[in-house]
Amino acid sequence: MPPIDLAILVAHGLDPALFCRDRLGFEPDPWQAKLLRSKAPQCILNCGRQVGKSTVVAALALNTCLYKPGALVLMIAPSQRQSRELFIKTMNFLQCLEPPEPREEETKLSLMLSNGSRVVTLPGDNARTVRGYSAPSLIIEDEAAFVADDTYDALIPMLAAAPDGRIVLMSTPHIAAGHFYQIWHGPGTWERYEHPTADCPRVSKEWLEQRRRDDPLRFSREFECQFGNPEDSLFTAEMVDKMVVSNFEPLNL
Repeated sequence: MPPIDLAILVAHGLDPALFCRDRLGFEPDPWQAKLLRSKAPQCILNCGRQVGKSTVVAALALNTCLYKPGALVLMIAPSQRQSRELFIKTMNFLQCLEPPEPREEETKLSLMLSNGSRVVTLPGDNARTVRGYSAPSLIIEDEAAFVADDTYDALIPMLAAAPDGRIVLMSTPHIAAGHFYQIWHGPGTWERYEHPTADCPRVSKEWLEQRRRDDPLRFSREFECQFGNPEDSLFTAEMVDKMVVSNFEPLNL
């Protein structure tokens, strides 16, 4: 085994984008590199399908575990199966590292490295299943537009005792409702990333145009980062906005 270069080790800890290039073998897209290097405690990703959001967040999770001993990384998705898919991406990155990183414990749903860092996957369809964890270094909520709102409400208090803890919400948009929609359009201090599928160089323009012709409404949600309207709504969000006025005379009784 070649000797460890401490300067490179420090550089990989400080610059996760460099870590991806040198140790994981992939060149992050510019928006991915920006996310990897971000220090923002709250990030929200509104992305089209197949732009690489799961890949970059899986790499961020691994970098956090390797360079923050004792870190706790929680991966939440609408179902256990979906959160495990993100976990598998992280494990695939871990397995390609040279020299290999020693592991203390590994199951289908969790991982502990020899430095005490852990990755735990959880389903997001029941808030009770995510309670009991505290002071995470990183919370990842995948397909956040489909995760139950009370699950998100149960996650946020975990960061109260983690001054350096971070949370990343990422999803394709769904309907104009729920915590993902409200945060994306809200006034908070979240760092926002929008990346439609058309901006991804790995997706064919011709393939995208065929999807647009097949179903324009679904295409706008799945690939253009546009929120839809609740299927059971009689009025769209735009119609409701037009019905609201503020230039009226108050009624004096």
